[in-house]
Amino acid sequence: MMRVWTVPTLFALCGSVAATGEFFAGDPGGATALLLAFLALAGVNSPLVFPRSVGAREAQRRSAADGRPIVFWRPGCAYCVRLRLRLGRAARAAHWVDIWRDPAGAAAVRAANDGNETVPTVVVAGRPHTNPDPAWVRDQLSAPSPGPRS
Repeated sequence: MMRVWTVPTLFALCGSVAATGEFFAGDPGGATALLLAFLALAGVNSPLVFPRSVGAREAQRRSAADGRPIVFWRPGCAYCVRLRLRLGRAARAAHWVDIWRDPAGAAAVRAANDGNETVPTVVVAGRPHTNPDPAWVRDQLSAPSPGPRS
């Protein structure tokens, strides 16, 4: 659980240390700007930026019912952040699985990527796509979903 907060915490701590140094060097404006930049990086890399994660099995069940893509991700992954930010509000339509919180999700990613935990891995209609173009994922999210499968 705590591993997901490692990167954001490190950004916040490093920013605090750097800002303190700038402040004592006589540059309070620079210290403030530096701290805000590091806090922004911490926020973007935190799990709070991503839609609520579900387990891999639940995501597969939901995807089978509504046809929406599954996005496997992990906190601290720059490519996952890029995908999330480029999708904007459309990201909420996908089923997100944090592979650091869900061992079944990590296993699904390893199975799709020759044993590597390469994220983001997006599963559309049962087919995995590793680090796809965000525009393509957005198109998949806006495509009409097939009805529930029998």
